[in-house]
Amino acid sequence: MSRLRDAASETPLATTGARIFMAAVLLNYPWERAQSSLYVAREGTAIPWWQCFAMSLGDGLLVLVIFWIRWIWFGQPGWFQHPGLRGYVLMPVTGLVMIIPLEWIMIYGVEWWSYTAQMPLIPGVAVGVSPVAQMLLLPPLILRVVAMWHR
Repeated sequence: MSRLRDAASETPLATTGARIFMAAVLLNYPWERAQSSLYVAREGTAIPWWQCFAMSLGDGLLVLVIFWIRWIWFGQPGWFQHPGLRGYVLMPVTGLVMIIPLEWIMIYGVEWWSYTAQMPLIPGVAVGVSPVAQMLLLPPLILRVVAMWHR
């Protein structure tokens, strides 16, 4: 049985997925650290570095989901190497659709953390601007970095 491969680059999909995940964690961690002052932990304490790292692991999974959705939708595992307008539109739309309910659940559902008064909120959904901006801006950058890595 042949291994599933990224047809555009002949890279095994597991390797592509690992690269996307690693790049996503590495690029999301500094964002998580920078925005951590806009959150407080359940106990009312500052968000520690290790919790930011754990969140960046979750961000890595979200970026993988964006990759997989686009791959399944259009049937092209190497789509991120030349995403075109549809790819660049789908990335932030998918990120937005995922992050708003996830952030809302974490803040208001399970209450793992809460916002400080400094976190600007999106009217109507009451989730922070910073995590939403993160999922709008970083996935295209991450997938661009991985596309360059493939070359």
